[in-house]
Amino acid sequence: VVQKVLESKQANFGFDAQKEEYCDLVAAGIIDPTKVVRTALQDAASIAGLLITTEAMIAEAPKKDGGASGGMPGGMGGMGGMGGMDF
Repeated sequence: VVQKVLESKQANFGFDAQKEEYCDLVAAGIIDPTKVVRTALQDAASIAGLLITTEAMIAEAPKKDGGASGGMPGGMGGMGGMGGMDF
């Protein structure tokens, strides 16, 4: 099918799958195949753009908590009852 269409000199020549014959597709009332391909590419590009935008818009909301709790005090003060541990 592809080889026969490429060999044709007519711009609108193609295969009518419903009637199983080669003909001038525009004269037969079949939509221009170039328009179909162009529309499919435009729709695919639109969907790809939507997916890229959607992916960029998804974000994790910051969590509101009471802040970090206090840490251990600095230095090594030693334990009660153990003298000589203060440096």
